[in-house]
Amino acid sequence: MTSTPILPKSSQSNASRAIATSTQGSTLADILERVLDKGIVIAGDISVSVASTELLHIRIRLLISSVDKAREMGINWWENDPYLSSKAQTLIDENRQLQERLQSIEAEMRSLKALATSQIEFGATEQSKNPYSMPKKSPSTEKDTNPADET
Repeated sequence: MTSTPILPKSSQSNASRAIATSTQGSTLADILERVLDKGIVIAGDISVSVASTELLHIRIRLLISSVDKAREMGINWWENDPYLSSKAQTLIDENRQLQERLQSIEAEMRSLKALATSQIEFGATEQSKNPYSMPKKSPSTEKDTNPADET
């Protein structure tokens, strides 16, 4: 009696015994979706040294994630950057107008200070010409009557 070895069926049993790998059946879109969903951080340091003296040190940190994942992590710098928003030109125009207003207000303040200084100097000059003149009373002090005296 001769025995013949029983051989497994080639295509069906080999396919069921195959080890599944992480990239098997994944397309580029699947991998990209997985990376953007979870996020990926790439970090590295580059140093250039000569005779144990460091000449250059570069630290590289790169985060790749979806916008939603970045917001979950508290990263949202692009929302407030005027150069990345559609309102950039509006903000630039508004900033220019505010700068012009500020300059005109500052010029007006300088002219008012100069006018006040010249009036003070003019008043001092007039009083020095006539030392016996009485200083002018302000309108609030012209009527110095006591309300109790009027009754």
